[in-house]
Amino acid sequence: MSDPSAPDREPMSDAGAAPYPRISVALCTHNGAEFLAAQLRSILGQTHPVDEIVLSDDASIDGTVALVADGIAAHARRAVRVPSLVVIENEPALGVVRNFEQALLRCTGDVIALCDQDDVWHEDRMARVMAAFAEHPELLLVHSDARLIRADGLPFGAGLAATQRMSPHERHSLSTNRGWDVLVRRSLVTGATVVIRRGLLDRAVPFVDSWVHDEWLAIIAAATGGTHFLDEQLLDYRQHARNQIGVVRRGFSARLARLFTPRGERNERLVGRAIDLLNRVTELHRAAVNRRSPDARLLAKAVKDARAKLAHERVRILLPAVRILRVGPVFAEALTGRYERYGRGVQDIARDLLQKAGRVREPTAPPAALSARRD
Repeated sequence: MSDPSAPDREPMSDAGAAPYPRISVALCTHNGAEFLAAQLRSILGQTHPVDEIVLSDDASIDGTVALVADGIAAHARRAVRVPSLVVIENEPALGVVRNFEQALLRCTGDVIALCDQDDVWHEDRMARVMAAFAEHPELLLVHSDARLIRADGLPFGAGLAATQRMSPHERHSLSTNRGWDVLVRRSLVTGATVVIRRGLLDRAVPFVDSWVHDEWLAIIAAATGGTHFLDEQLLDYRQHARNQIGVVRRGFSARLARLFTPRGERNERLVGRAIDLLNRVTELHRAAVNRRSPDARLLAKAVKDARAKLAHERVRILLPAVRILRVGPVFAEALTGRYERYGRGVQDIARDLLQKAGRVREPTAPPAALSARRD
């Protein structure tokens, strides 16, 4: 691990210092040289400049670190405002979630943008995000829509939110500070679009193994009403063969096939995630009560919902192996409204009725091996 301080990586001078709040970029890389130059140019070309780039590199062997250092040095020769650069080199690689956790903790800015190595920010991205933070001081996390592009930079013709099948109701809720009710059902926050206030890390770190870093940051921020969705495409989200976490575009036949996938692994994972969520929001609620924080009321609701979500997932994991015997328990659970409140509604009911029996055990702790997956 290194933290170089060569002359071409000096921070902004006082004359060019950024106004409060300071903006950091948590840039995580792994053999990213193919697309990283375009991403770096887009960061350095923001109309609202960033102050710091923390590059956390996961054992790259393609010159990724040198590319970033050289790019910032070249920018310094023609620009007045130049972000400082902190470099962390991991050997062996930490993996996506732990790499981002490390990068975020090293950032010193008041606001931190999560950054992948292969996307392209639109030049007004940070200006639009910072305006949202200024308008809503209670926000802990702002995310946005994105334009999907291919490896060659050409657009797919669809946006990220549309590909996620984000409904008008979900868009409205996420845009009006009611993100918890959406995110407790399904994850709709993509890390490449996320900017957080540093204070969120006090609540979200350490990251848990059962959630991907971006969805964990989002659900913890949402527990106190602290998320906001900008229904604008503020960056190009590149999809290519080497994406570690990307957008899955499923056709009808693929979605239908999921209904008949054997039960087991997914149900274990959902119980583990619910356990982790309940543990964390309970901890945050106790702390808020002790501080007599106004967040205590919202966190009390989050605890209640997290407890109900865990109860729902435990009903599902304990359904009989024989399909016909599931009808009664599934119907009874549907009457509680929890399929709709804490899951995908009719889609999950169909899954529970139709999926083949698989090896199912109820975890008492989240299965770490299943950590970095979305469903």
